[in-house]
Amino acid sequence: MKGRVWKFKDNVDTDVIIPARYLNTSNERELAKHCMEDINQNFAKEVKKGDIIVAGENFGCGSSREHAPISIKASGIACVIAKSFARIFYRNSFNIGLPLFECKETDRIREKDIIEVDTNTGEIKDISTGETFHTLPLPPFMQELVRLGGLEGYAKKLLKEI
Repeated sequence: MKGRVWKFKDNVDTDVIIPARYLNTSNERELAKHCMEDINQNFAKEVKKGDIIVAGENFGCGSSREHAPISIKASGIACVIAKSFARIFYRNSFNIGLPLFECKETDRIREKDIIEVDTNTGEIKDISTGETFHTLPLPPFMQELVRLGGLEGYAKKLLKEI
């Protein structure tokens, strides 16, 4: 995964990721139009497929709504890297095929840097600065889950194998 960084601070909650006023739909494209709008009004208009969110502690705190990771994935974000994640957000993200990586050095990654993430090794390269950071690589099962688009895709694959 290689993309431009969108930088966010600590405690980005699900109400900021996708404001509650848009929860009357589960349409992914509609949710993507409003992703992060209360924290960065330009995000939905300027985000590009393959971009990467980098954040501080406790990303995705708040409610357990799946709309939050769905809106992020639908906006084109390839993955989210944060110092830590709220537990239910972490699970919901992998359930829908959005990969997350915990890295304690996110303060050293800047907005608009270009970074590259190797899911096999856990290496994060900041192409803009030349720095390298490390996270745990995704286990093979989690990589398969992401590749298949989440639990639904994984279940479809299992049914075909039966």
